Amino acid sequence: MKHFLASSVIATALLGLAPAAQAQDSCNVTISNMNWASAEVMANIDKIVLKEGYGCDVTLVPGDTMPTFSSMTEKQEPDVAPEMWVNQFREQIDKAADEKRVFFASEVLKDGGEEGFWIPKYMAEAHPEIKTVEDAFSHPELFPSKEDPSKGAFYNCPAGWGCQITSANLFKAYKAGEKGFVLVDTGSAAGLDGSIANAYEKKEPWFGYYWAPTAILGKYPMVKLDFGVKYDAKEWQSCTTVADCADPKKNAWTKSEVYTIVTPKIEKMTNGVKEYFDTRSWHNETVNKLLAWKEDNQATGEDTAYHFLENNADIWTKWVSPEAAKKIKGAL
Repeated sequence: MKHFLASSVIATALLGLAPAAQAQDSCNVTISNMNWASAEVMANIDKIVLKEGYGCDVTLVPGDTMPTFSSMTEKQEPDVAPEMWVNQFREQIDKAADEKRVFFASEVLKDGGEEGFWIPKYMAEAHPEIKTVEDAFSHPELFPSKEDPSKGAFYNCPAGWGCQITSANLFKAYKAGEKGFVLVDTGSAAGLDGSIANAYEKKEPWFGYYWAPTAILGKYPMVKLDFGVKYDAKEWQSCTTVADCADPKKNAWTKSEVYTIVTPKIEKMTNGVKEYFDTRSWHNETVNKLLAWKEDNQATGEDTAYHFLENNADIWTKWVSPEAAKKIKGAL
């Protein structure tokens, strides 16, 4: 009888634990740790939030845009791609979403990915008349070239990048050469970053291509100029982005839509995880500052995620339930 009672107690205990174990098993989540800084940081934020706030078992797996997308649609793993720049393969991702192989969660970058032509904030304040790309190209004297001060300098996108072709075509479309500008080849991303840093340290003029979100814009506030025209998709495809296009027209960069993409597994979750991914979103200004901190402190993605959660409760607590927020705060 003692053995029977003992067995009964153990069985009852195990049965009592079963629902908890099942709940835990239902919250095993794999997240693509994508290989650029903003996505890496968000993946680590997601890991901490899901683990501490929702009791999930979270695994980060190495990822990049197309390999991650292919794996999600074909194998249903990983469960989450935190930062998917969808413009470059919109048709494929829309088709996969229509077929319910993947789902769009939040637009993780509220401002989208930004590309364009920028000037330092101190120049924008000193010259409020410079509001558009046309305005800047009409004043080469404000942006003298180091090689030939009689010419204005425009710093191009790094060599080998698609934006190098686009920038050069827009330079031509705005007749910048005829207005007294020269196109400066920065050679690499480091060269472009260095040109901005050097200009800022000396409060010198600077005008050129850049993008967001990035650490550089977190360190050195820049103002993006209006192209003065609307984005023309047909012109963009047929000429703006085509090398050596003979007669490029004025055009504008369109906003790059950046979403979190999830598998059906996440979409079906009822424990608050789906709502978290549907809500969690931030502005480029926040990301720029965070990436600048990461770079200055040579921090890992995990370090940066903890820094964000410890110092930006006003942002992330809006992404989670009050109960989850309390648990996360208690774990920091």
